[in-house]
Amino acid sequence: MSLTTYFMEATYLIASILFILSLKMMSHPDTARRGMFLAEGGMFAAIVGTLVGTEIISWTWIIAGLALGSIIGAWMAITVPMTAMPQRTALSHAFGALAAALVGVGEFLVHINDLGGIKRGALGFEIMLGALTTTGSLIAAAKLQGIIQGKPVQFRGQNIVNAAIFLSMTGCFIYSWIHPEAAAVFYTMLGLAFVFGVMLVIPIGSADMPVVMSLLNSYAGLAAAATGFVLGNNVLIIAGTLDGFSGFILSVLMCKAMNRSITNVLFGGFGAAIAEASTDTGGVMREISLDDAAMQLAFANRVIFVPGYGLATAQAQHAVRELGELLEERGVTVKYAIHPVAGRMPGHMNVLLAEANVPYSSLYEMEQINPEFSSTDVAVVIGANDVVNPDARDNPKSLIAGMPILEVDRAKSVIVLKRGQGRGFSGLENPLFYKSCTSMLYGDAKSSLSHLAQAVQHV
Repeated sequence: MSLTTYFMEATYLIASILFILSLKMMSHPDTARRGMFLAEGGMFAAIVGTLVGTEIISWTWIIAGLALGSIIGAWMAITVPMTAMPQRTALSHAFGALAAALVGVGEFLVHINDLGGIKRGALGFEIMLGALTTTGSLIAAAKLQGIIQGKPVQFRGQNIVNAAIFLSMTGCFIYSWIHPEAAAVFYTMLGLAFVFGVMLVIPIGSADMPVVMSLLNSYAGLAAAATGFVLGNNVLIIAGTLDGFSGFILSVLMCKAMNRSITNVLFGGFGAAIAEASTDTGGVMREISLDDAAMQLAFANRVIFVPGYGLATAQAQHAVRELGELLEERGVTVKYAIHPVAGRMPGHMNVLLAEANVPYSSLYEMEQINPEFSSTDVAVVIGANDVVNPDARDNPKSLIAGMPILEVDRAKSVIVLKRGQGRGFSGLENPLFYKSCTSMLYGDAKSSLSHLAQAVQHV
């Protein structure tokens, strides 16, 4: 091998090690930031190694691609708020999957007759996964952004249509694998894959997007791994495999956290039943005044904040950190309870609170914090709904029965911050809001928390 080839293989090895270490470090909030830096370093090493060890026919497109990608990436990093991180992540999945699909199309146009049967199969797999992930991710981003309705989109015979598209796509894949010269069949497969991605995601409601995001991440990673196999690029195989299987494992964990079936997720439409259902709960929501809420918090011994998507939309992460610090100065023990699917993607609440400099040591996962609610004086629920719904635990007939929840109703007192009396994304009423231990503080979460902080200072 030439010196440049040795250099490329060495950088690939370094990049692979950095990717593995970064994935390990990103499993905990304390080391997640350093893990991201290692991943960035690994990607930089992979790019440099590829450019040095590969014969470059023209630098024009490479430089143009690097410049355009850098501009788009920098613009998104600067302008997209943390509250819109799920949408941004969905777009990243779409970009990565589209890149894999385009590389596959390019390989088909240039080298299809030179590829063996196994590589042709990998090529078709890469293009199908890349195409359906592209459109699926774009639909997910549009739902999360509110560009299209977040409710499930369904029609009569939808499952039959989806099955027909899937079987037709698979048939085209097999035919083009056996007959690589059949370009029309190949492009039909590509078009069907784009359509299938749309059909997979539109039946799923916004409330179930955390699992969808994890699954799309897995698809994008597997498409990248197939791309690496077709190109003979080891680092792309390793990175794609890590991404694909870690995303799939996360999808399984999210399904467990939401009491969903992974089989239903894989075939789409699993959120429809819950999104359409609703129950009526008797009772009256008791409203609490700002001063009374501040009094409860100021004289409590233990307070647990429970952030939800309402905190994200109100951009109230800094306000809750300010209130928490004021309470700690008064000797109150303050903790933050994080449900696995709070927000619109896994880790959304962790990232928002980290942005506000809430100490990692104050963040507690569901299994850690649930036993502590019974000894907690005040639990403050900020824009959360389904993840604190006691029906999931107490009502076997509920459509969310069995879903693990944060058991805030066991606290001595519960204060719920909500804009109004509306239901969450699932459409289910929450009995927590009618319990005798619960008081409602209506209004914008950021404004309410800021006023609570001011009121606590004067207690």
